[in-house]
Amino acid sequence: QVQLVESGGGLVQAGGSLRLSCAASGRTFSSYAMGWFRQAPGKEREFVAAISWSGGSTYYADSVKGRFTISRDNAKNTVYLQMNSLKPEDTAVYYCAAAPPKPVYSGSYYPVSWYDYWGQGTQVTVSS
Repeated sequence: QVQLVESGGGLVQAGGSLRLSCAASGRTFSSYAMGWFRQAPGKEREFVAAISWSGGSTYYADSVKGRFTISRDNAKNTVYLQMNSLKPEDTAVYYCAAAPPKPVYSGSYYPVSWYDYWGQGTQVTVSS
């Protein structure tokens, strides 16, 4: 069982930066793939970024590629999302998610259904 707690959200002007953190409980964090998703009002939850258990592989949605960076510190049981050049369309509740060890196929990291554990979310609002 893994419990996830996000932090770091807030209000920022367009062009600004925020760094989200997701602290995970449990001794097996280092074996979990981690992802960030977001959900804007009236929209479905969408993939933002993911990172393999080792941190050796990262994946990004096209809409954030080149602006957002996902990283992890397994010694601190924490995954991060550095968000730069923020746009008003990045406004959403951002969720951290964890997937236990399982076979990985092309496209595995992208679906909501691939992740077993979710945080409560943190609000990010970007003003124009």
